[in-house]
Amino acid sequence: MSGSRPWLRWYKQIPANLTYPDATLYEVLAAVAQRVPDQVAWDFFGTTATYRQFLTYIDAFADALAALGLKSGDRILIAMPTSPQGVIAFYAANKLGAVSAMVHPLSTANEMEHFLNASGARIALTLDAFYDRFATIKPRVALETLVLARIGDYLSPLKRIGFWLDKGRKIGQVPADPRVRWWTALTRGAFSPCPVSQQSTHDPAVIMFSGGTTGSPKGIVLSNRNLIAQGMQAGTWSDIGSEHSILAILPLFHGFGLGVCVNAMFMAGGKSILVPTFSAKLVAGLIRRTKPSILVGVPTLYAALTRDPLMSRTDLSCLRVTFSELMCCRARLRNDSNSWWHNVVAT
Repeated sequence: MSGSRPWLRWYKQIPANLTYPDATLYEVLAAVAQRVPDQVAWDFFGTTATYRQFLTYIDAFADALAALGLKSGDRILIAMPTSPQGVIAFYAANKLGAVSAMVHPLSTANEMEHFLNASGARIALTLDAFYDRFATIKPRVALETLVLARIGDYLSPLKRIGFWLDKGRKIGQVPADPRVRWWTALTRGAFSPCPVSQQSTHDPAVIMFSGGTTGSPKGIVLSNRNLIAQGMQAGTWSDIGSEHSILAILPLFHGFGLGVCVNAMFMAGGKSILVPTFSAKLVAGLIRRTKPSILVGVPTLYAALTRDPLMSRTDLSCLRVTFSELMCCRARLRNDSNSWWHNVVAT
């Protein structure tokens, strides 16, 4: 085998073949929650959820979505930053056998209309700050329900006040709209429990949209098996386990962000540190406070971090694996931040 595939000699302890489970993304996550129920699944600015809690949140929102009429084969548009609501909704829809169309929350109203037309979604999830993107559009399939979340939904009371003083008070009031349902009300509601869909691992799970550099963005359909294979491959290649954590900077509407920063970590039982927006100062501070073992980004992100004064005083010995969209470098890092950054940027 190695004669016909000479690259295998570089694999060392990494197996040449993997066996993928015949399951959906929800079923894989539920199995992980059963295996490591008390491990922290995600961290959102200090608010955490164990895998047991995470699965409970997913099941509760799946019940709410089923009550709203979402069923197997339907589409839901998720226009969220990397946040608990976006992640919970993605797996909740998967439990029902619905397909999530992941889009940039800062897309214009015209772009949102295009995404709704392309996906056929009747339900959408976004932040209250982006209500105006949906207020007046008229897609071919009517948008029946617009679920609105707030960044403060999963922040501590003190951080919620800080967010309101900094940005929240600038968000406009949402007018009366019969389509609007609020995330907090739905997640606290009493709905009939919904069963797990009979969808297979080969059925569609998500629609990701291309960058649209040669025209309107095109929807790319990925199956449960696509994301499971990606998650297992990334986890195996990087030796990711339940003791590891990743700084999830890349967004949910990004293939790497959803597939590696979120799904691969959850498949391994590790912790995803959710970062809704990027700034060098914010990320540098999170690295200092949360000490992630894995960092994923793009070259411009790494370049921005090298220019932040805080990084020169940051101990990077916690990082064991780094990825970039244009370069996948697996590095055993020394406790010398300047040498490490030089190696990454130069690779």
